[in-house]
Amino acid sequence: MDAQSCPPLLAPDEPPVFTVARAMGRSPFLLACDHAGRLIPRRLGDLGVSAAERERHIAWDIGAAAVTLDLAERLDAFAILQTYSRLVIDCNRDPAVPSAMPEISEHTPIPGNLGLTEAERAARVAAIHAPYHGRLAAELDSRKARRQPTVLVAVHSFTPVFKGAARSLHAGVLYNRHTAFPHLMLDLLRAEGDLEVGDNAPYAVSDATDYTIPVHGERRNLPHVELEIRQDLITSPEGQQAWAMRLARLLAEALRRYEAASLSA
Repeated sequence: MDAQSCPPLLAPDEPPVFTVARAMGRSPFLLACDHAGRLIPRRLGDLGVSAAERERHIAWDIGAAAVTLDLAERLDAFAILQTYSRLVIDCNRDPAVPSAMPEISEHTPIPGNLGLTEAERAARVAAIHAPYHGRLAAELDSRKARRQPTVLVAVHSFTPVFKGAARSLHAGVLYNRHTAFPHLMLDLLRAEGDLEVGDNAPYAVSDATDYTIPVHGERRNLPHVELEIRQDLITSPEGQQAWAMRLARLLAEALRRYEAASLSA
């Protein structure tokens, strides 16, 4: 049995899988927010997770959507934001890995993800993961066809405390095989003087733990970076605006330096 054998996961009146902002943005930057939303399809109820738990980071990247939207405006950049909770399916994971539909997140059991059949897993991929990444891939194909340069920026947030351990980092710059653009952003963020910035911390990009950067950035050989912001810094509109303003300035400078280095190579 496959996804076609299951009833549709999303009803026609439920919100779309993704939102696109500044669809005609002229900037080289393309912003992706994989964990922007925390909705759960009605068919899945609440996955057995309390309302309080669904407000937490286990369900979404708190503050990341607002920063992404503000950043898109400042840069005139195309942005795509995923609507549904990562507890349903994590759009920054290969659907084949167990953490794509977690049975436990941090210390919280996710009863609605226990014992999923292959058909149930396939239905989530078909309804949410595939359309989101399909739209992102289509945009990249379109930009390539019209020769619009692209720098892929994935925007995430992380918790101030993880499994009882406090995190002092304000932000993190994440990457894997391609280092040029991320290292420029790392240097610029650290040069701000008021930030503790992680180099592949608090996470690091890998094929097992990420999808957007490996698939859409590395495989296409595009300059890219994954940015993590500590979520207590971006829970308020003031914090979101301040970080969007900072990132817009630093991304523009990183791109200037990247292009200059490319010309001199």
